[in-house]
Amino acid sequence: MKIALTIAGSDSGGGAGIQADLKTFSALGVYGMSVLTSITAQNTLGVQGIYDLPADFVGLQIDSVMQDIGADAVKIGMLSNTQIIKIVSEKIKEYKVKSLVIDPVMVAKGGDRLLKEDAVEALKQKLIPLAMVVTPNLREAEVLSGLRIKNIEDMKEAAQKIYHLGPENVLIKGGHLLSKEAIDLLFDGNNFKEFKAKRINTKNTHGTGCTFSSAIAAGLAQGKGIDKAVNIAKRYITLAIQNSLDIGHGYGPLNHLVDF
Repeated sequence: MKIALTIAGSDSGGGAGIQADLKTFSALGVYGMSVLTSITAQNTLGVQGIYDLPADFVGLQIDSVMQDIGADAVKIGMLSNTQIIKIVSEKIKEYKVKSLVIDPVMVAKGGDRLLKEDAVEALKQKLIPLAMVVTPNLREAEVLSGLRIKNIEDMKEAAQKIYHLGPENVLIKGGHLLSKEAIDLLFDGNNFKEFKAKRINTKNTHGTGCTFSSAIAAGLAQGKGIDKAVNIAKRYITLAIQNSLDIGHGYGPLNHLVDF
């Protein structure tokens, strides 16, 4: 049994954050562990409150799981402030984590900010250079690259800009792109590869980014190369959206238990 660790925030509604990550790990046959960075009061309608854990306690959680159990891959999601980013980056280096997936969570589905504006530079300088792959959506890719993204060519230019921040690979998620297909773009520093799926007409996409990045981490934990890990994750996320759940009064969650 391979082991994956998620370092992220908690979603009390269960659709995103560490709850989505752990469900994804289990669905893909990986043992999941978690380090909480923030606790949110959240549901399908939005985020009603955020409580950041002390940075030193985030570090202590990482020490606890890494010193005893270790991890074949680590996925990083919501890191709300500079202090948490700093301690997490120090621990990633201390434990020599290689298979690191960073989902640069900045804004929730309903528009609530999950990353403080002054923490963006810390994310770019301290953490992204450590990643095997960074997985921004279009809005996050615009923030990281400083570019406006309206089409595939813009995505390619933004991927190159983000690559120069230091990650091994950049995967820009094209779910918000105005196109007939949902196209994600992977850049390894030399080549671009597109991962396409039919666009699914549903509002129930809460937790899509968390789930996709966790599925990639699960593949990396199992020893799959980046292309194969992304390909499997793309198939899984597509099915999970296709079978999404009409729960709550807002953006419903994916079906993490889809037959895959």
